[in-house]
Amino acid sequence: MILSSAVSRLSSLKGFALAALSAICYGTNPLGALHLYAQNYSPETVLFYRFFTAAVLLFAVVLAKGSHFKISFREFRALVAFGFLFAVSSLTYYASFKYMDAGLASTLLFLYPLEVSVLMAVFFKERIKAWTVASIVVSMAGIALLYRGGDGVSLSTVGLALVFASSLSYAIYMVMANRINLQMGSVKMTFYAICFCLVFLLLYSVTLGAGLPPLFIQASSWGWGFMLGFVPTVLSLIFMVKAVKIIGSTPTAILGALEPVTAVAIGVTVFGETLTTRLVAGIILILGSVVLIAVKK
Repeated sequence: MILSSAVSRLSSLKGFALAALSAICYGTNPLGALHLYAQNYSPETVLFYRFFTAAVLLFAVVLAKGSHFKISFREFRALVAFGFLFAVSSLTYYASFKYMDAGLASTLLFLYPLEVSVLMAVFFKERIKAWTVASIVVSMAGIALLYRGGDGVSLSTVGLALVFASSLSYAIYMVMANRINLQMGSVKMTFYAICFCLVFLLLYSVTLGAGLPPLFIQASSWGWGFMLGFVPTVLSLIFMVKAVKIIGSTPTAILGALEPVTAVAIGVTVFGETLTTRLVAGIILILGSVVLIAVKK
């Protein structure tokens, strides 16, 4: 009995550790992106190398698991939609780094659980409960504090619009993934979504962006590109899937609060971004609102 209890506790600790690692890994997105921006690469170029690396690594993972790559036409249509939403969410998120501090962008992106609740209520008649309304009010108060950060720091309206578009498109992706319920593993689904995402990124780059992604010419560029594909994409995904299996989706979602905290820490310590008391208060309110809705769910 005692041995069984100890094993259960160790398993739970492992799950919490994996969930924390997943969030921390995803929070390193600004680290690679901002270094590549400093080398004059566009957001679509940075994203192309991030997702290309991730697609190659995930292809290897699917092969290693012995899974097949066959998909039905219904799955194809859904995965194309997922790829499009991935591309929109990623492009707007990475573009927002040019208009606001990366830590703030990551915090605002974390509003997607609230947006999922609103979307489910509007389109699928899911009842909005009092604590959901309370979460939305608290998050809006946090955003109000971020919008005028004090000490000469203000939040760009363009940056705010971009990161909201990113969080909303990701929320739509999550709702669709839940409602469509594709009968395939999360790694395989993510692999195909990333592949279609790459197609949309290339279309955007050629038609509206900077053209075909240029070949990296510096070793450091390849290093940061690989880091983006491996750490905040593949590692984060694998850790998250394992954590959900051990401790469930709600505790994993709560520990996701470490994602923007990591991004804020990187922005302040590595890139010298400004952090005022008012901004800290806004970030705490937003994270608190998301943790509240996660706990209630």
